[in-house]
Amino acid sequence: MTDTLINPADPPDRQLSKLLTIAGALMRRVEQTTDDSGAAYAQFQRAAMLEDQVRDRTRDLEHALDLLNESNARLAQANHNAEAARQNLSNAIETIQEGFALFDAQDILVMCNSRFGMHMEDIQADLRPGLTFDQYVDRVSRSRYFSLPETERPEDWAVRRKRRHQDRHVIFNVRMIWDRWVQVSEHRTADGGTVILQTDVTDIIRSERHERGKMLDDQARVIRATLDHINQGVSIFDAQARLVGWNERLGQLLAIPLVRFRVGASFDYLLQRFRAEIGFSDGMTDGMLEDWVHGPKGRAPLSFEVRRNGDDMILAVFAQEMPDGGFVMSFTDVTAERAAIEALSRANETLEARVMDRTLELEDALTNAERANASRSRFVAAASHDLLQPLSAAKLFISSIDDAAIDPSAHEALKKAQNALVSVEGILDALLDISKLESGRASMSVGQVALGPLLRQLEEEFTAIAAAKGLRLTVRPVKALVTSDPAYLRRILQNLIGNAIRYTTSGRVLVGARLRGGMVRLEVWDTGPGIPEEEQDNIFKEFHRLNARASASEGMGLGLAIVERACALLGHPLGLSSRLGKGTCFMLQVPLSNSDEAQVARPQPRPAEARMQLENKIGFLVENDHDLRRAMCLLLEKWGLSVLDAETGEEALGLIEELGILPDFFLVDHQLGDGMTGVEFITRMRARHGDVPARLVTANRSAEVRSQALTAGVEMMMKPIDPRALEAFLTSLP
Repeated sequence: MTDTLINPADPPDRQLSKLLTIAGALMRRVEQTTDDSGAAYAQFQRAAMLEDQVRDRTRDLEHALDLLNESNARLAQANHNAEAARQNLSNAIETIQEGFALFDAQDILVMCNSRFGMHMEDIQADLRPGLTFDQYVDRVSRSRYFSLPETERPEDWAVRRKRRHQDRHVIFNVRMIWDRWVQVSEHRTADGGTVILQTDVTDIIRSERHERGKMLDDQARVIRATLDHINQGVSIFDAQARLVGWNERLGQLLAIPLVRFRVGASFDYLLQRFRAEIGFSDGMTDGMLEDWVHGPKGRAPLSFEVRRNGDDMILAVFAQEMPDGGFVMSFTDVTAERAAIEALSRANETLEARVMDRTLELEDALTNAERANASRSRFVAAASHDLLQPLSAAKLFISSIDDAAIDPSAHEALKKAQNALVSVEGILDALLDISKLESGRASMSVGQVALGPLLRQLEEEFTAIAAAKGLRLTVRPVKALVTSDPAYLRRILQNLIGNAIRYTTSGRVLVGARLRGGMVRLEVWDTGPGIPEEEQDNIFKEFHRLNARASASEGMGLGLAIVERACALLGHPLGLSSRLGKGTCFMLQVPLSNSDEAQVARPQPRPAEARMQLENKIGFLVENDHDLRRAMCLLLEKWGLSVLDAETGEEALGLIEELGILPDFFLVDHQLGDGMTGVEFITRMRARHGDVPARLVTANRSAEVRSQALTAGVEMMMKPIDPRALEAFLTSLP
């Protein structure tokens, strides 16, 4: 085959040579040919153009050749640098003292140094790049230099080793033959590969073993010295009840020569040797002791006494199991202690007889006092409860009187009667509080109390009373949560503020609080006459009023007595500071609540447009007291309600079934006679007809009744009934 004019595969020099040859031939042809038509010139023109193209092509080929040469130079330099880096890395890992290996993300060995696997000469030749991790583990498990426990097979170790390879970091020690140890650690690389380091830790482990042995020897010497210097006889037995240790005091206490003690002697042998020398007491026998010694692991400690024959020495024996199944038995001479106890017992016999006689006399006196106190408390509680019934009826009868139906001149008498009933109610409440506080039956419900709302309520309650006496009552606002009983804390502050207003004739009464660390000090200041120092203890006594006599209208002198007893039960320190002619300050310290989540409750104002909308509502009153039932019916009917009433729960249930009408609400007394209680009636009603609105109306303030109502989910309304509280309940009905 003939060559083409220009072969692109030819080198540039070859192509340039061909083009010059062609151009020369063409030029000669043009010079030799005479053509009048201009063909020669055309051929010359084409030759010039061809020469320009050859020149451009030649420049392009030269530029491509330069780029190729430059790329080859860079590639050669990169290969040189990579080889140098690889050589540096190999040199670096070769210089470290540990065995080093690198596996890639596919668990294939990439490189390792000569120390990798140096403790296993039989597999070191196999540790070459390309080896998989599983193959590496299999070879290690079968190496004759690898030492496994007798209970573990190489296959099991290999499985466990591969499983641990899944962890990100692994470190463990392996034992080789000839008592050599290697620590193996694995670490993950950023690309998912694994670096394995093998460190020879034989010297470290041997050193630790040596130090541990020295420490155990030192401990053994200390234990031996301790046993030889204590005043107790001690014997130590292993899990097979064989003697492994004892001290000299043991032989002295048991009167047995030390030559009879030897390491490895069984407990049964020793028991036979000193059985004739001792006698068991406290119901203990040698058979019971043997059963404990040979019992299963987990034995409870054993304690008993033995008496040595011949000299009546008493030994206290204590046996306790050790973690390895062995046990320690100690013997202590308690002869002197027992003799002293016996002598003391004999000496106390006559004294006990004298003390017994005196104690019986004191017990009789104390019993009589407690009986009298309990009788008084029961009398006060019962009398107060019985008085609350007619008192409640009287208040309701007065409230039911239509103001438009009476003569205006009778208004003043009705107002005085109402005030008298309120005073009697206050006295009965005070007597009940004193009775509960003295008898210890006061039910305290300590929890979080928000002082802000409590003080605002007291301010609203006493502002009008203070203004009526021409006094200015100031209650400083405070935002704090304290720990106390809300009812008793309110009663304490009520009595303190009420006393301040009662005994102050001009000026002001100030109520405030100060934060002191974890406490809040509540203070009630007045500008009254002050309290003499000699009277500051007496004012907390019952029925004691300073410079005045106790009366129903001016107070019975029970307020501060209630305050002192309630503060004592709640653990709230109470104090006072007074200056004659200047005034008095009562101080009460209450602990802050430690809850950061509790929020101070804000009382919601009652909307002005909320009025009683009671027409067409039907109420049911269950009350066994005829007068109180009649008074409540009159008051409810005055408010526009229709009222059904019954004396007992059974009668009320029957009436509802007979009429087939379910009332809108129920007011139920708790004590309904011998039948069901008020709580039981409401529970039955709700079981039959759902969650009907109801209130338990009672004068019983015991914790038992409150607990029953709380368990049944029934709210209480205390007698004597406050018409405003009753109105608030009825207004809230849907």
